[in-house]
Amino acid sequence: MKHSHVKFEFVKQTSITSTNGVATFGKTLSFPRLSTTWYGTDFLPFLCDACIETFCLTHKNREEHHCPVPVPMLASRNVDCSTDNRTERPLYGCSIEGCVKKELAQISCHHCGGFFCLNHRLQEDHKCPKLPEKKPEVSKTAQHVQNILAQKEPKAKAKLTNPKSIKMSAKVNLMKMKTKAEGDSGIPQTERVYFKVIPPLDSAKLPAPLFFSKVWTVGRIIDVIADRMSIPNLNNTNSLKKLRLFHGETGVLLPTDRPLGDIMEEEDNLLLTGGCLVLEQVEERVSVIEGLERYSR
Repeated sequence: MKHSHVKFEFVKQTSITSTNGVATFGKTLSFPRLSTTWYGTDFLPFLCDACIETFCLTHKNREEHHCPVPVPMLASRNVDCSTDNRTERPLYGCSIEGCVKKELAQISCHHCGGFFCLNHRLQEDHKCPKLPEKKPEVSKTAQHVQNILAQKEPKAKAKLTNPKSIKMSAKVNLMKMKTKAEGDSGIPQTERVYFKVIPPLDSAKLPAPLFFSKVWTVGRIIDVIADRMSIPNLNNTNSLKKLRLFHGETGVLLPTDRPLGDIMEEEDNLLLTGGCLVLEQVEERVSVIEGLERYSR
């Protein structure tokens, strides 16, 4: 026996009856079509939309309460109980090649405009051309380690190009150098000039504060620096490279035949006591040393 598909509605109506002065709550139910007449009340009644009668949970199905309304009459009430007469709903396919799955509702991607099934509805699943590229994920621990290493990396100090900044820096450094600088103790205090001297890049020596006499020529100062810092001096040989002294802030070559004091007196040179000098082995044609940031030691 085929089960008829009947829609039942929940009946919210309740009644209050009185029996011998006692109130009874609920919907009165009757089932006269059973071999034994059945009466009762129920707080959750069901309405059969075929015979329009009220039943309990046990007798809500048409088979249980022997519904007298035949199936053709149900069809006339817009209740289609016949499988053969059911209206076929359209099915929507998936745009993914090789996918044969169909859905009752059309699912579209609002990014690329394609139509897909439930399995391919997400951008990642159908490889949406408008899906933004994902950045490689880095764990919080790895990111924290990278941040620590970045903080510990030595940062090259920017070279001063402002004349006022150069003069101020020289004054501050001069006060520090006077207590640590080394030099010829026979030089009168009035002639002494102090500089931080940076040795050649290929030297293992560290920068050192030294003082010289401002009446000495640059060539003599080069010899004194090489002697004090134990740096090989090939200036009096046929070597292609010679030791030369450069301005630590501008990288300009200091002429070897001129007294250091004369160069310092020219304001455009910005060569001040308390400043910085770079000693390097270069060819004769070099007049300006490049890459001063490499000498930030």
